[in-house]
Amino acid sequence: MLSQSVGYAATALGVIAAAEGRPLLVKEIAQAGQLPEPYLGKLINTLARKGILKTQRGIGGGVTLVPPASQITLFDVAQIFEDPVVKQRCMLGNGECSEHRACPCHRFWKLEQQKQVEFLQQTTLEDMAEFHRIAERKS
Repeated sequence: MLSQSVGYAATALGVIAAAEGRPLLVKEIAQAGQLPEPYLGKLINTLARKGILKTQRGIGGGVTLVPPASQITLFDVAQIFEDPVVKQRCMLGNGECSEHRACPCHRFWKLEQQKQVEFLQQTTLEDMAEFHRIAERKS
C-alpha cells in the first residue's frame, strides 16, 4: 500500500492532468479529488520544487503539469515522496532486504515488491487523469 502522501499526490496529479493544461487552484484540486486542502498545498509545493508542477499566482494563475501526463509514472511520484514501496526493505522491518541476509519472508517479499514496482512504473498520470474524467462524467 502506498503512503498517504503518495496517494494524495497521485490523486491531485490525476485531477491536474485531467484539466489538460488549464490552471487549477489548490481549492479546486482539493474539491475534485476530495483531499484536505492544507495538506494538499504542502504536497503541491514539493511537486513544484521537483519540477513536476508549475505554480503561478494571480489572475489566471494556478497549478499545471510541467512534463506531459504520459511521461510521469506513479513510480516517479512514489520516489519523490520516498515511499517505502520503492525501497528495498525487509517485510519484517529488518532493514534492507538482500540475498546475503535473507529472512524467511525474503523470497516472497522480493517477488511481491517487484510486482508493485512494475505496476507503478507502468501506470502514468494519464491513466489517473482518465479515471478522473470518467468519475466527472458519472457525477
